[in-house]
Amino acid sequence: MTITPLHPDTANALGRLAADIDGRLDLPDSPEWSTVSQAWNLSIAQRPSAVLTAASPTDIVKAVRFAGAHGMRVSAQPSGHGATRALDDTILVRTTALDDTWIDAEARIARVGAGVKWGALQAALDGTGLTGLTGSNPDVSVVGFCLGGGLSWFTRPFGPGSGALSAVEIVDAHGAHRWISDDNAPELMWALRGGGGEFGIVTAVEIDLFHAPQITAGRIVFPATDARAVLRAVAAATEAAPPELTLWASIMHFPPIPELPDAIRGQSFCFVDTALLGAPGSLDALLSPVRAAGTVLRDTVRPVQPSDMAAICEEPVDPSPGTHSSTTITKLDERLIDLVLDRTGTPGSTPLTQIQFRHLGEAAAAGRPGAVDLRRCEAEFAVTMLAVAPVPTLLDAASAAMTALRGELSPWSAGPTVPTLLGPDDDSPEHAFDADTLAKLCRLKEAVDPSYVVRGNYPVHGR
Repeated sequence: MTITPLHPDTANALGRLAADIDGRLDLPDSPEWSTVSQAWNLSIAQRPSAVLTAASPTDIVKAVRFAGAHGMRVSAQPSGHGATRALDDTILVRTTALDDTWIDAEARIARVGAGVKWGALQAALDGTGLTGLTGSNPDVSVVGFCLGGGLSWFTRPFGPGSGALSAVEIVDAHGAHRWISDDNAPELMWALRGGGGEFGIVTAVEIDLFHAPQITAGRIVFPATDARAVLRAVAAATEAAPPELTLWASIMHFPPIPELPDAIRGQSFCFVDTALLGAPGSLDALLSPVRAAGTVLRDTVRPVQPSDMAAICEEPVDPSPGTHSSTTITKLDERLIDLVLDRTGTPGSTPLTQIQFRHLGEAAAAGRPGAVDLRRCEAEFAVTMLAVAPVPTLLDAASAAMTALRGELSPWSAGPTVPTLLGPDDDSPEHAFDADTLAKLCRLKEAVDPSYVVRGNYPVHGR
């Protein structure tokens, strides 16, 4: 990575900020720079002006006020996920140390710092009969997930993760630090529920927890050669699926790399991942046609605790190189299944590692309204595309393939995708928001941050 040195005046000013905080401020000439500035996605070489590892919200207050006074910008990246080029030339805030977790099981509320990841929160909920609206990867921060909409295992019964936000502790663009809620800042809360990190640096959130006395979940693995029949069975199952059932199906091509176990290295599979708020007997009946659609190689569906949700998709938690993208579709019909399998069904046909269909259906009957409001959405499925790409040529090929496939899926398009599913190349806010929502977000941005001091990873404006 090429490191561009800071202007001496900027470096000197940042040095004064470093002396005024309790945490750590790294500049590009720091010996640790390549480590502290690195995103989770190793294909993205981030180029912030400085990286602040905050010891407390007070450090963030000082950084925001400093940025405003010196014509700089501040962004937050709690766990390294969600990296884009929009974070270049900012003071990049790491919130790992803000890791307090407080749970009121009786009130069904959790309050967590901006450094808390979903894996830690879900583990704290084991035995409570409650769950948060966790996604598929335990390494993602609760705050980042909720600010970006958050497509959860429990989005169908309870709405997106953003709808669970009941209060937010925020450092605004002027350096004021306070708790806000619908009572004292309804418009800002609306924007924070899915509008991303554009409206302040969030230091903690209070979220709703949900009644989940029984959870049954797991993965069913089929040979990739059964994918056509399995995907058709999944599509049929979702037509009658109750809200408490979530079904995701994917085609997975494991790359032939030595880091993978022999059993999967260079192999292809069809996965069906599922979660049910209920007992195993109820799920067995719903999944019977899916299981019968192919040869079951492995079946991990069983009663689980909230912490077990992290293992369903077996996603990596260690940083890796690659890219991803997403879109939404109105239906998963035979013609679309045939098209996708023709393009991506075998390793030789595609540079993509995975294509996944996440059932939404009548999602978001509950949840507070926000910038991400699936009640306004006609999507039946979210489609995600992933490529592990350790070299630039593979990355370019994968990005091109994703763009091409999104174009071919346009006859089924349901409009914008969920912001947390955006990829590093999805730099247009129109990919995530309809015109009315985007216009409202831009107006709110101008109102709360007219100098554009705070920058999210997917800016809602052109500046």
